[in-house]
Amino acid sequence: MSTPPPDLEPVAPAWLPWFGQLVTRRGVGSGLAMLCGVVWVLSLALSQLVISLIGRGDRLVAAICASACALGITAVFGYLFLRLVQFQDQARARVDHHATLDPLTGTCNRRHFMQTVDREWSRAKRYNMDCALLLMDVDHFKRVNDAHGSLCGDRLLREIARVSGETLRQADVLARFEGEEFAVFLPHTDPLGALDVAERMRERVEQLQFSWDERDVPVSVSLGVASLQYEHLTLDHLIHDADEALYSAKAAGRNCVRAKLGLQPGHSSYAL
Repeated sequence: MSTPPPDLEPVAPAWLPWFGQLVTRRGVGSGLAMLCGVVWVLSLALSQLVISLIGRGDRLVAAICASACALGITAVFGYLFLRLVQFQDQARARVDHHATLDPLTGTCNRRHFMQTVDREWSRAKRYNMDCALLLMDVDHFKRVNDAHGSLCGDRLLREIARVSGETLRQADVLARFEGEEFAVFLPHTDPLGALDVAERMRERVEQLQFSWDERDVPVSVSLGVASLQYEHLTLDHLIHDADEALYSAKAAGRNCVRAKLGLQPGHSSYAL
């Protein structure tokens, strides 16, 4: 008999997620009472059916015995089973939650970002709706790590993610793309609106008062902006344009915003 490949994960029964959510929502006590009631009714019906088929026996005694056995056994094993189901559902929820997040910054990880944004981008493309994508890179991040250590760099990334998220709407998607680079997807946002969001993020990070070991650490970011255009056949094309705009921002001296189409917000034209 052939064995399944090791990379194939076992598939849970279709009823298990639904049952786990039911137990989690109603609680183990309520679920156990329901389970005992169902088993008791079935046991009682089965005992009466057996007596009817053999044509003899004391129905009252059979009902009492069936009820005692059903309630006793179900109370013990049912409790253990429901606790197991509840734990499994909570563990699955935790795994699903952490699988979508970057463990350092708490933002979306790249994989979840690409999955989510691909759906939103496809919808915007299909219905001719505005959307934009920002790429943000922390300026001179390697210098921070070299001068203050990786713990300082990690904390800096968390702070930048926090203040950046505070400037965004609930529908916007912020992710740690790779290393010190972040990505932001802005649904229902035109090019000028995207530039305005990018400039607010740049200013918010620049105003961040960050220190390490009682020493101030200057912080700034460069951002590239790309808005959905007709020639963007895939999401990768949109990301590529944002990446080119980010490269232009770095070439302009960093701590600024650049857009693929040449639009510039009020303060981002300065190369600092």
